[in-house]
Amino acid sequence: MKILVTGGFGFIGSHLCEKLVENNTVKVITKSHKKEANVKSILSKIKVDAFDITDNTKLQHSIESFEPDVIFHLAGQTSHKKSFEDPIYDLEINSKSTLTILECIRKNNLKTKFILGSTFIVVGKNASLPLSENTPCNPSTIYGTNRLTSEHYCHIYNQVYDIDTNIFRVTNCYGPREQFLTPEKNAINYLIYQAYAGKEFSIYDQGKFLRDFIYVDDVIQGIIDIMNKGEPGNLYWLGSGTKTWFYEFAEILSEISKTKFNFVDSPNYTKKVDVGDILVDNSKLKNIDWQPKVSLDEGIRYTLDYFKKNNF
Repeated sequence: MKILVTGGFGFIGSHLCEKLVENNTVKVITKSHKKEANVKSILSKIKVDAFDITDNTKLQHSIESFEPDVIFHLAGQTSHKKSFEDPIYDLEINSKSTLTILECIRKNNLKTKFILGSTFIVVGKNASLPLSENTPCNPSTIYGTNRLTSEHYCHIYNQVYDIDTNIFRVTNCYGPREQFLTPEKNAINYLIYQAYAGKEFSIYDQGKFLRDFIYVDDVIQGIIDIMNKGEPGNLYWLGSGTKTWFYEFAEILSEISKTKFNFVDSPNYTKKVDVGDILVDNSKLKNIDWQPKVSLDEGIRYTLDYFKKNNF
């Protein structure tokens, strides 16, 4: 098959492309070549278009010239804090880009399966756990709102135009190649790196909130299963379904890395936008034969080994 991956040099995108090139022709859209090291092992096996996904003309041309069988739309702005700093750009990259791709599929009568990568942030604060595909969404950030809007576009284009769309929402994913220099984009990798570097790391609010941790390899397998077996128009939660208090994560990380941690109060901004406890019901994805395999303990060790191996 011919498969197009937007954001293919990124964290999840690069891992996905490594799997896809085994049996497919893969084309990547990336904003720049800054993260080219993420795909160095497969660079000679993929086609690359480098431009900002908000450039509608280039985006449409890239799709029309390739005529992909599958599009994975993973490119986007993932910092909810930055979504407040530049809300118009967040709208363009996290919402308008999705609509542009769906319109391109429709106008060109492409027989393309469209798979949108989304996030638990779309739910907002929620009192009822576990979260399911039917959980009401009330996002507390501009980023979450634009991602949710993209999900609605997928549903509409499936219902009205019969375009084969799927959505996957990822919980707290971590692992090799995710950024680790700031907690704004991925707090998990940031904390693991702090521990790797021998620095005492800080946990908000006594760590008394739930998270659903999932290692990147399990995410990639889930995405591929959705590509192969996902029912058109369906949404799938991609999480471990394992309830973990954040202080438990800190204790495991501390024990493995032999690094201390401390508790601090969360900033006012965090209190305003935090989603609260997270735990998902992943039974819908399990029904298409997916199963998470990597435990939190193993995933932390794998990530620490990655930092050590690459001399970060």
